[in-house]
Amino acid sequence: MDTHSSTSSSISDRKTTEKNRRIQMKALYSELNSLLPGFQTSREPSTVADQLDEAANYIKKLQVKVEKMKGRKRKLEGLERRDPVCSGSRESSGVGPIIEIHEVGPILNIVLVTGFHHKFLFYDILRLLTDEGTDIVHSSFSVADDTAFHTLQCEVEEYGYGAGGRISERLKRLVNNVSN
Repeated sequence: MDTHSSTSSSISDRKTTEKNRRIQMKALYSELNSLLPGFQTSREPSTVADQLDEAANYIKKLQVKVEKMKGRKRKLEGLERRDPVCSGSRESSGVGPIIEIHEVGPILNIVLVTGFHHKFLFYDILRLLTDEGTDIVHSSFSVADDTAFHTLQCEVEEYGYGAGGRISERLKRLVNNVSN
C-alpha cells in the first residue's frame, strides 16, 4: 500500500508541475506577443510557428538598427582613427573636438563631439550662434565616458545673404583654434 500511495503522489506531483509549466509558458507567450508590434492587430490568429518567425524577424531588424547606431557612434567618437593602438579619449590621444555642420536651406544642423578638456566649447558655440542672430530650434546632448555628444539645430535668419556659409566657417575656425 505504501508503494501505491507514493506512486500516485509522484504522479500527481508531476501533473501539477506540468500544469504550472504550461501556465508559465502561456504567460511568457502572452508577454512576448504584447512586446512585438503587429500582434495587437485584429487579424486572423496565426500559428505559433508564424508568430515565432515574426518575432525572430523583428529581433533581427532591431539588431540591424543597433549595429547601424553603433557604427554611427564609432564614427562620431572618432574610434576609426589612424592609430588603432591608442586608447582612452580623443583629447588624451591628441585629437581635438570634432564638429560636423550640415546646411539644409536656412537650417544648420550641428554635431559637436567634445571631451573633458573642451567642456566649455559648446557654450562658446552657442554664444557665436546667438551673436550671428540665429534662432536655436533644438539642442540636445548625451555623455559616454568622458565624451559629450552635442546636437544643435538652428535657423539662419538672413539665409539669402550667405550667412549660413559664413557661420559655418566661423564655427569651424572656433573649433580648430581650440583644438590647436
